[in-house]
Amino acid sequence: MDVITIALVLLLAVVLSGFISRALPWSIPRPLVQIFLGGVIGLAADLRVELDPDIFFLLFLPPLLFLDGWRIPKEKLLKDAKTVLELALGLVLFTVIGVGLFINWMIPAMPLPVAFALAAVLSPTDPIAVSAIAARVPIPKRLMHILEGESLLNDASGLVCLRFAIAATLTGAFSLYDATLNFLWVALGGIAVGVLVTWSITRAKEWIARRYGEESGSQILISLLIPFASYLVAEHLHCSGILAAVSAGVTMSIAEVTGQTLAATRIRRNTVWDMIQFALNGIIFVLLGEQLPTILAGAVETVRVTGHHDPGWLIIYVLAINVALAALRFAWVWVSLSLTLFRANLRGRTMNRPSWRLVAATSLAGARGRSRWPVS
Repeated sequence: MDVITIALVLLLAVVLSGFISRALPWSIPRPLVQIFLGGVIGLAADLRVELDPDIFFLLFLPPLLFLDGWRIPKEKLLKDAKTVLELALGLVLFTVIGVGLFINWMIPAMPLPVAFALAAVLSPTDPIAVSAIAARVPIPKRLMHILEGESLLNDASGLVCLRFAIAATLTGAFSLYDATLNFLWVALGGIAVGVLVTWSITRAKEWIARRYGEESGSQILISLLIPFASYLVAEHLHCSGILAAVSAGVTMSIAEVTGQTLAATRIRRNTVWDMIQFALNGIIFVLLGEQLPTILAGAVETVRVTGHHDPGWLIIYVLAINVALAALRFAWVWVSLSLTLFRANLRGRTMNRPSWRLVAATSLAGARGRSRWPVS
């Protein structure tokens, strides 16, 4: 009964957040309202959610990432593929090294491999946070597609950096060759699993529909099960379950270009998925707020480990790390843009330099959400 009660309270908080965010005279993003409501629940009610990382990731990540991959415009993503890869791969590695060194310098009590592990957790942007925070912010569509593509693909590079930072902490050894092979397996393996699982299921579904007719309820349920199947198979093979879910969504959209699914099924399915997206996104941010009192309660002990006794140092550390993340991201975007313009000039092409506001927006819009990996 306690689990059911908690689930109902979380859903009620999600519903109330929609009313409150629309009623407020200020344009406050709904996720911030949901975090606040979660904090109120954590302080006022005797409801404590014990988060098991494996269960949490399995319940929330596959459907949401699958939907992001399904609905992201493919032609626009391909158009800016080079920029997306630069952010998803190069920027993550650059951030891990830069922020890791900065954290080790700022907190000498933290060993360098541990600092790199923390930087690896913080470096990838979060597709759910990016989409939710930017939902009510007037961001240019092309920039939004780039940010979404980056956040969907940067999991593999961040995950590999995290794994090898942990391995270096435990063993004191690091192998660039092993890291490269591990990255290829995590990234390419995850993408391949998502494609194969989705393609196999959609082909079988279409064959059954042609022979025996189509049932909307079954079709919708199959679309709900595909991301979980892709995620579980990839995790079993030690690939990226997140990339598997994303590639499953992309494959789903490509597989349905033929339009063989009935229009009525498509309409009902879209409605179901919209409801799932709204509910799961909201619960994630409410849970984040509900966990904050417990997290802050352990702040004093966390600061003491660094050699200080004033909890205010934790705020200083958080602000300094966030400034470092933004500064490194700005530097990467600026240098990458300058090199792109330089190469274009060498080829005789004329390109207008984007305004500094667009560069700043690209640098600041990389939202970090909840950690996507169990690091315990």
